[in-house]
Amino acid sequence: MIGDQDSVRDLAVLPVALVGALGETGDPWEPCRLVDAAGEPVVAVAEFFRDLQAAGRSEATLRSYGNDLLRWFRFLWAIQTPWARVTRAEARDFCRWMLMAGKPARPHWRRSAQATEVSTASGKPCAPSVRAHCETVLRCFHEFHLEAGSGPIVNPFPLDRTRRGGRAHAHHNPMEPFRNERAGLYRPKVPSRVPRSVPDEEFNEIFARLPSHRDRALVAFYVSSGARASELLSAALAGLDPGRQLITVIRKGTGELRELPASTDAFVWLRLYQAEMEGLIPKGRRQPLWWTLRRPVRPLTYHAVHRMFERAGEAAGSRATLHSLWHTAAYRMAEDPALPLTDVQLVLGHALLTTTQIYLTPRKEEVIRRVLAHHAEQTRQATDRARPAPAPGYRPETMEVLFGTRTP
Repeated sequence: MIGDQDSVRDLAVLPVALVGALGETGDPWEPCRLVDAAGEPVVAVAEFFRDLQAAGRSEATLRSYGNDLLRWFRFLWAIQTPWARVTRAEARDFCRWMLMAGKPARPHWRRSAQATEVSTASGKPCAPSVRAHCETVLRCFHEFHLEAGSGPIVNPFPLDRTRRGGRAHAHHNPMEPFRNERAGLYRPKVPSRVPRSVPDEEFNEIFARLPSHRDRALVAFYVSSGARASELLSAALAGLDPGRQLITVIRKGTGELRELPASTDAFVWLRLYQAEMEGLIPKGRRQPLWWTLRRPVRPLTYHAVHRMFERAGEAAGSRATLHSLWHTAAYRMAEDPALPLTDVQLVLGHALLTTTQIYLTPRKEEVIRRVLAHHAEQTRQATDRARPAPAPGYRPETMEVLFGTRTP
């Protein structure tokens, strides 16, 4: 029971060993597998993964869920509690542990033998978005086993008390906006963040540091097409239509094919890249569009593109990330008064228009520039009001030259 003195744990000194692992198997029937400290698969997680796969969830979703489940099982192994006998007390302590202890202080790979002795008490606290995602995953995991009769008889991650006993928003006034209620009892409130875009001056500096036509073509497509990093890398030669300025990508999540318009500059840099790699990359309509520059050539991966842009940003003195290019493209399209917001929503692939509306928020750099200009104008007006009027007989333009308010 919650409040029982026997269930109180000293989480400040609790050593949570980095045991177990989540690995990719290469088997399409079981893309991910969670194993314990002995290398044995965790059957409960395997059953949950099969249910997610049957519901059409992607491999990326299974990996994301698996990382949260690995964190949860490491905590249960540390407190020596079977997962099928957990109560709300363990769920509460786990959420507190994530809030206070946070990320594990991972050892260097040369000292990997010490991995089982590392405590997470010295790590950086987990972000609210990480804790919220973990709470949702664990609630779904235990809800699945609760319905199957293979887990605890009560979900240790219950819904919020305000939502029990009825449907959410059952008595909502349709004339009023919906309140953003928290679904889980232990789900933290995630603060809204303004997407970080790259200012034009900073982007031009980074673009000038790109070393090849391929990199320039990639960055030009990112800031003009609105494609995510992984989506643009999924493009094939058959998906190019330079005459209509369209490129076909595979949408993240849904897996559908989507034609995206891009700028003329992007196709110019792409043609220069193709001419540079003529005879080095395989031909065929189904062949990937992007390849490595090193021999032998291989299809370009996300990590290689991420590192390429990171090096260019470091050379330009910028901390912009590859993902910020997507936000930059969204801001540029949303700021165009001739482009409807619904068109921006379709290009970005947002399911809800409210998600696209966050790009109507003014950029931080523009707000700072306008506010500083406002303060400068206020200072100028105050100075003009404090300056005495010239005596009769003096010409105003002469007084302005004398006191330095105007150059002769």
